[in-house]
Amino acid sequence: MSAQTSATSEKDFIMSPLNHNDEERQQMLQVSEKPSEGDVLPSPVSSAAPKPAGKPKLSTTVIIPIWIVLSSSVIIYNNYLYNTMQFRFPVFLVTWHLTFAAIGTRVLQRTTNLLDGAKEVNISKDVFLRSILPIGLLFSASLILSNTAYLYLSVAYIQMLKAFTPVAILLISWTFRIQEPSKKLAVIVFMISSGVALASKGELKFNLIGFLTQAAAVAFEASRLVMIQILLHGMKMDPLVSLHYYAPVCALINLAILPFTEGLAPFMEVMRIGPLILLSNAMVAFMLNVAAVFLVSAGSGLVLTLAGVFKDILLITGSVLIFGSSITPLQIIGMSSISPLNRPYATLPSFSSPFALQCRISNIATDVNSVL
Repeated sequence: MSAQTSATSEKDFIMSPLNHNDEERQQMLQVSEKPSEGDVLPSPVSSAAPKPAGKPKLSTTVIIPIWIVLSSSVIIYNNYLYNTMQFRFPVFLVTWHLTFAAIGTRVLQRTTNLLDGAKEVNISKDVFLRSILPIGLLFSASLILSNTAYLYLSVAYIQMLKAFTPVAILLISWTFRIQEPSKKLAVIVFMISSGVALASKGELKFNLIGFLTQAAAVAFEASRLVMIQILLHGMKMDPLVSLHYYAPVCALINLAILPFTEGLAPFMEVMRIGPLILLSNAMVAFMLNVAAVFLVSAGSGLVLTLAGVFKDILLITGSVLIFGSSITPLQIIGMSSISPLNRPYATLPSFSSPFALQCRISNIATDVNSVL
């Protein structure tokens, strides 16, 4: 009897923890079976990288006019500094704007959730040296050259030349086999090229140095977009996050170039034009970057493209009315043949890839920063 009692107690001792574990397992199952507020538990991906719920959004009808006004204002403001106030120091102005943007993005990162996307981007030392730095070099060259072009060419003609950017992107992406050539795309490339050629033929104040400078700026910018696709594939950066990482790099590169290009002359001229002019100019450019974030989140690829076309038309019209630029009938014909091509450019199946979306988003940032 004693042996039987001992066996029974030993059995209870062995089974007790098992029963205890079963009870805990049942409680865990009951908890997991309780429905959440959305009736669906978050997946590991969504729980690891949740979307910021409090990030403000603006409707397309609100943000597009704001973006167009800011974009046009920055370009006209810069042209006013270069040619009306004779502050002809594009390297200094670009460096100042990038420095302002580097500080501004870090202030926004600490005070708002507009740069929450930067938390999802892991920039290691290897990524910085192999990706951020070379892209920053291309970006810096594009910024300096595109701003230098305003010293030689009218705002209207520069906007016409910028229409060649999609062609440059395509040609480089075909070279690196990111996009496969097709007859439809080849026709669009030919028609855009013909339209830009007509616009150049009809330019009354054609300047070869300005033309080559803007062409080089387009080539560097197109190369930058292709490099982003190759080197930063899978990283999601909106215009403000991109500026957060690239502005300090480009500012330091430009600062190293400044003594060899413009020297101390721009610093002497700052007091002549007034620090408030430079501060307000940088502020408008930075606000344009912020507006670009809302524009990207509010509009589809087609909306972004058409908004850019409408902005170009307003800029060309404003250049004629404000600065007295001359537009010839041949240039009107050339631009008329280019603008409708932006619609099929945005809706072609081959442009619905992630690379195409990256190009459209980066083109907004390019449009923002090409006038920094």
